[in-house]
Amino acid sequence: MADIISPPEPGRETTGAVPLSEQDTVALIELMFFAYRDFVSDPDEILGQFGFGRAHHRVLHFVGRDPGMTVQQLLDILRITKQSLGRVLKELIDKGYVFQKEGEHDRRQRLLYLTAAGEGLRQQLMRPQINRIRRAVAVSDGGSALLFRKLLYHMVSPENRESVRDWIERASLLGDEGPRG
Repeated sequence: MADIISPPEPGRETTGAVPLSEQDTVALIELMFFAYRDFVSDPDEILGQFGFGRAHHRVLHFVGRDPGMTVQQLLDILRITKQSLGRVLKELIDKGYVFQKEGEHDRRQRLLYLTAAGEGLRQQLMRPQINRIRRAVAVSDGGSALLFRKLLYHMVSPENRESVRDWIERASLLGDEGPRG
């Protein structure tokens, strides 16, 4: 997967690139807003049935992709306050979607896992998003998935790209090998 989101070779990022007009750039910004609105609309509807919001969705997604991650790792990814995460985690734990275990080497660590119900909800939330992405790629030009990945990757702040790339690669491997712990 590294070759799909790896940064371009030095000097290739702008070589031959035609700068976008302001009008085209604003249109892309607006399309991003509309695409995001619709991308989250299906999961939002499902989450509403449980009294959950987008923060719950993000926790379910990332814990499901990296079972056994620490609370601190999740805070680093989500960039929300410890209090906000604490509230969301408490709800997910109390309702039986997430559980936590003490770290083996550091008992102060809290390792997070999804329950079977949590994994089921994660899959239910992801299903319409997977379908939306697949439909968009199917009706776009060949190679659009690679182009889209590169575009999104380069929208990540340069100082965060390496950690994002590393996380995606690690989570992809975990998905193939099963949970750690």
